[in-house]
Amino acid sequence: MTVRISTLDNGLRVVTDTMPHVETVTVGVWTDVGSNHESEPQNGLSHMLEHMAFKGTDRRNARDIAEEIENVGGYLNAYTSREQTTYYARLLKEDLGLGVDVLSDILQFSTFDPKELERERGVIIQEIGQANDTPDDIVFDMMQEAAYPDQPAGRPILGTIDRVRNFSRDDLASYMSHHYKADEMVVVAAGNVDHNRLLDLAGEKFTAIDRTRPGKKDEVIYKGGARLEDKDLEQVNLIFGFDGVSFDDPDYYTAQVMSMVLGGGMSSRLFQEVRENRGLVYSIYCFMQSYMDGGTFAIHAGTGPDQVAELIPVVAEEMHKLSQDVSAEEVNRARNQMKAGMMMAYENTTNRMEQLGRQMMIHGRHIPREEIIDKLDQVDSFAISRYMDRLLSDSRLSLGAIGPLRGLEDYDKVADRF
Repeated sequence: MTVRISTLDNGLRVVTDTMPHVETVTVGVWTDVGSNHESEPQNGLSHMLEHMAFKGTDRRNARDIAEEIENVGGYLNAYTSREQTTYYARLLKEDLGLGVDVLSDILQFSTFDPKELERERGVIIQEIGQANDTPDDIVFDMMQEAAYPDQPAGRPILGTIDRVRNFSRDDLASYMSHHYKADEMVVVAAGNVDHNRLLDLAGEKFTAIDRTRPGKKDEVIYKGGARLEDKDLEQVNLIFGFDGVSFDDPDYYTAQVMSMVLGGGMSSRLFQEVRENRGLVYSIYCFMQSYMDGGTFAIHAGTGPDQVAELIPVVAEEMHKLSQDVSAEEVNRARNQMKAGMMMAYENTTNRMEQLGRQMMIHGRHIPREEIIDKLDQVDSFAISRYMDRLLSDSRLSLGAIGPLRGLEDYDKVADRF
């Protein structure tokens, strides 16, 4: 793997991961802005801006943007997270110039046409409605709200219907002008790409963005609590959240391996005990959500209303067991799962673009896979038990639950179990 990093005079970083054996390239532009940067009245604006960037520029209308990429068999997309927004195109290697041209166009010269804005406003409202009608989606937002009340991190990335209805063209233009700055952005390409060619393309195309963004987002502060909705559904969807780790926490890799041991696959403790031995769920798993200055560890499960009373003590018991003992075999299996998943992801240009872009935004550098593997290999049984003990002793539970809640104990009783 050959990774090269350069910085243009305006502060824009250009990064390539060359894969000469493939015929395609994925090129993306990462921006250091997401829903965690929004004030309360702006909630949902990062996501709406991501949508509207595809709806027309000074040179192209919305259809032109889609057709120019698809005329060469390419794929264009974007997504908004809590700390970044990413725009990318996957193309044949000879069409890299077109990809950079389109991406630079939509990120510098979007017009936010009022007619397109009204149409896309309706699309986003439908997206919010779809999420609200999907219990195993909306429960994530409920847990976030419990973990980070009255903070950007506790608000939904999509925003609310009322706010989306009221965002104006000026709101979008002002937000883009304020946040989309050269030294807060990275152009990343992975695949059959020549670094110097991408550097020349970026230098030619990204000329209309200012260098520096004033100010930074507020610090993420974990608090914990409960957000519950008693609803007539077939299942109860629950998420148990805990104060997690930031990307630069010394326990970051320990937390990742611990999550895999506890609920990262079919051989994990929770899957084996909760699903295989007791038949309480169809799906149960853990996940880590890290930020620059904090994070959340969480467990998601869906179960019947009559099984909730049994499920919660079992989940709590498995966490406490892990704080006391974990076998070397479990740790080795979890590490191997993570290593294999990482190596498999390296075979895909989009995955490599995303990993490299994320590393640049978070750490300001490329992290070689050998360094990641070394960090994983340093995690042992003692480290996992120690970290689980830290998690249980230092963190207040964040509970999100939606469905028929008749079998759910009150929050304090649930929290005491952990």
